[in-house]
Amino acid sequence: MPMDRIEALEAALSIESAQADNIRVDDVRRLTGPGLMWDLPGAVIDVFFDDVDADQVVELWNKHARRVLDALGWQDESLASRQFQGGVNLALSAPMDQLYSSVFAAQTAWHFCAAALLDQEPDDFDSMIADVKGVMAQEANPALITLITAAHEHGVDILCDDDEISVGHGNGSKVWPVDALPAPDQVDWATLHDVPIAFITGTNGKTTTTRLCTAIAKAAGKVAGLTSTDFVRVGDKILDRGDYSGPGGARMLLRNPRLEVACLEVARGGILRRGLPTRRARVAVVTNVANDHLGQYGVNTVPELAQAKFAVHRTLAEDGVLVLNADDAFVVAEAAHTDATIWWVSLNPNAPQVQSARAKGIPCAFLREKTLVFFDGQAEQSMISLSDVPITMHGAAKYNISNVLEALCVGKAMDFPDTAICAGLSSFRPDAKDNPGRCNEFSYGGARVFVDFAHNPHSIAAVCDAMSELPAKRRFIMLSHAGDRSDQDIHDVTLTALKFDPDIVVATELEGYLRGRNLGEVPVLIEKAAIGAGLSPDQMQFADSPKHAAQMILKQLQPGDLALLLVLAERDEVFQLLGE
Repeated sequence: MPMDRIEALEAALSIESAQADNIRVDDVRRLTGPGLMWDLPGAVIDVFFDDVDADQVVELWNKHARRVLDALGWQDESLASRQFQGGVNLALSAPMDQLYSSVFAAQTAWHFCAAALLDQEPDDFDSMIADVKGVMAQEANPALITLITAAHEHGVDILCDDDEISVGHGNGSKVWPVDALPAPDQVDWATLHDVPIAFITGTNGKTTTTRLCTAIAKAAGKVAGLTSTDFVRVGDKILDRGDYSGPGGARMLLRNPRLEVACLEVARGGILRRGLPTRRARVAVVTNVANDHLGQYGVNTVPELAQAKFAVHRTLAEDGVLVLNADDAFVVAEAAHTDATIWWVSLNPNAPQVQSARAKGIPCAFLREKTLVFFDGQAEQSMISLSDVPITMHGAAKYNISNVLEALCVGKAMDFPDTAICAGLSSFRPDAKDNPGRCNEFSYGGARVFVDFAHNPHSIAAVCDAMSELPAKRRFIMLSHAGDRSDQDIHDVTLTALKFDPDIVVATELEGYLRGRNLGEVPVLIEKAAIGAGLSPDQMQFADSPKHAAQMILKQLQPGDLALLLVLAERDEVFQLLGE
């Protein structure tokens, strides 16, 4: 769709609603695929309020949104709502060629809801519906609907965005401009097919697990691709760098003509903003759920974050598998709300979920006496020893054992040979080439230096737990935090980092991430928390940047020392220092 047409659609209408100080409405979002609330395309509106009855808001939405849908000729479309503390998400579904119009439909429905809530006179219903129908006529693309129907009939996926439509995936895909679509009888359906897809999400570990999965696929002789918060890659070629953990990155990957297997890292933001791009995944993974990035889109608690992460179960094909971490309480709790086929993983062979799966003849994977074991539903297979999987650090990095078990299950779900699974796991190293920023080890003047991008208490605790098992004469840690985190968050992260038992803490400024704080404010909060926990002032050092903090530590290192650099900015500069 040409950009000027998109801009015209976005600006086609300006729909105002009654307002009050105790009610705030965020911009309406288009949903292109499965998300937190359901698996339908359409629009969602987030409403936040004080001293308003949420049940009344939902009742009004069901009444007025239904009236709007019916008046637009969308009688087959659906409504949904989700309540949270202090607000509601309100959604309506729409045809795939009417998503901009669906935004105006949602705004129209809210116009009448707000008028009823605040006892104000609404605008004329028929006139507003006529305006929305005018936009619908501009946006309508019957050829798209026809092609979607044909793709479903031929059993292949179809991916849609504002500019292009593609049928099939990777080396079985074909792409057309959205305004030049073929008729179904002009498509060579015999050349089109899907590729195996894995979705990987979770608060921590998703990037490592995604990379492990591609290593396994590569060992199986496949051209594997991945999306992540760092880049999009097909085979050994990086297509682009940046955060591609949303649907845009997925489409870029799935349309690449070399692709044979896709491993897609999925972040919370992409799920909530636009939804997920496909419903034909072979396998999906939820690594864990912890306190991080709360307070957006009505996701305010860790259990609500688990609900968002579990949206990946809506992407599964009919025979798809959901791989879950039985050692995470929030994952276990949310699993009760899905009817997907679950393969559990655990570090404990006696975990209740593992025992239940075995009794029911359902595959699962677990750790037993330093060996990774897979149960295929009938018999056990001892797959590989921890000593042969470098990123587990001989078992010290427990969080990576979980990631490895999950990747093992992905390989099994994709029917890769055991030899390929083991080869992929044994060849994947915790270095800046295979897994940049994830516990990368360097030798520096006889000392061991580890670089990790961990930034929340959950991930920092996991890394520090692994590091605490390593012998050291002295321990150094570099610590920082973004300014938009609360004082309590910074306090908690600092206390978590002290589990590393450091002799020296270097608190560094993140000048590019002050986000409303003054220079020096975050390092002072780190110092306050550390001294409050028992460190002496002479154990604290300060730097004005991560690069300078790393330099300070490297200058002090002696043989036998251990340094953990938690690097949130200037990553390339720190890697360059260590490379020198």
